[in-house]
Amino acid sequence: MKPLPMRLGDLSVGFVHSLADAVRSHGVDPQPLLEQYGLDTARLSEAGARLSIPRYMRLGHSAIQLTDNPALGLRMAQFSRLSQAGLAGITAAQAPTVREAARCLIRFEALYGSNYRGQSSFHEDAQGAWLRFYSISPYNAYNRFVVDSIIAGWLHQLSSVSPAPLRAERIEIEFEQPDYRAAYDVLGDCPIVFGGEHNQLRLSLSSLAQRNTEHCPSTWRHLLQLCERELEQLTRTRSLRERIIALLGPLLNGGREPDLEEVAARLKLPTWTLRRKLAEEGTQFRAILNDTRRDLAMTYIRDTELAFGEIAYLLGFASAEAFQRAFKRWNGQTPGEFRRSHRKTA
Repeated sequence: MKPLPMRLGDLSVGFVHSLADAVRSHGVDPQPLLEQYGLDTARLSEAGARLSIPRYMRLGHSAIQLTDNPALGLRMAQFSRLSQAGLAGITAAQAPTVREAARCLIRFEALYGSNYRGQSSFHEDAQGAWLRFYSISPYNAYNRFVVDSIIAGWLHQLSSVSPAPLRAERIEIEFEQPDYRAAYDVLGDCPIVFGGEHNQLRLSLSSLAQRNTEHCPSTWRHLLQLCERELEQLTRTRSLRERIIALLGPLLNGGREPDLEEVAARLKLPTWTLRRKLAEEGTQFRAILNDTRRDLAMTYIRDTELAFGEIAYLLGFASAEAFQRAFKRWNGQTPGEFRRSHRKTA
């Protein structure tokens, strides 16, 4: 059976609007750039339209070059609006408190964006909460702006639900301090730590408890029901194979590969039951793992600038050599030959 085509993820074209506004704020017309990426008015108006994450990263990098502003992601956040996150964003805008708005954005993230390798999360404790954003690493000019725009965008968007602008208690960024460090002053006087373990934003209990003056209880409940329905529709028809592929993405990393026992535990199935169910679907765990690695490898090589050693690490290979051998076995080409052939036809 031919494996399903795989992407690193995608997101709503709604996010392109704030990027265009950020470019426009530099006195530059964004329209030629958008059209170069196939994002004309009709495409940006299409219900449910998505843009692949690699393409979005290339668009952002092109916009940074056009404006000569490496901190464009931070500028973009100032133009972001909850409505750009579609139904989930509109629902968050009706939440009773900042806490519920943040929970809504993260719980229904799949309605406006998906990242095959990980997802955002909300972690509350007795003093406050972390809003955590997953991004593909290692970092470069193509993906730093995504982290900047999301972390700063969360703070800006949630402030629209609060009677007064929110102040983050702390912000942590995975990549090392960039040359444009001074641009982060737009986020306020909170501590900003670079080279952190996660990309995350900390809000205090008092910030989380801020009440939304625009909240309408009946509208909020109705919108929540619509979000739940949309989320259920997204996941209802997934086969066991597709559920396993969704699990493998975040587990593949750092020179190790997940095994059948680990995946069975996450699916809450006995190992022998999982093996039997896969046999009934006409496949095996090893075949799904190999297909997943192969398709992700092809996407990384074709759509990113990552070095092959970095790709090997991201896919759980023990070494770059092991990755190159596996890729040659899967595709009949070395990673270098595959990348060169796709650059010629791009």
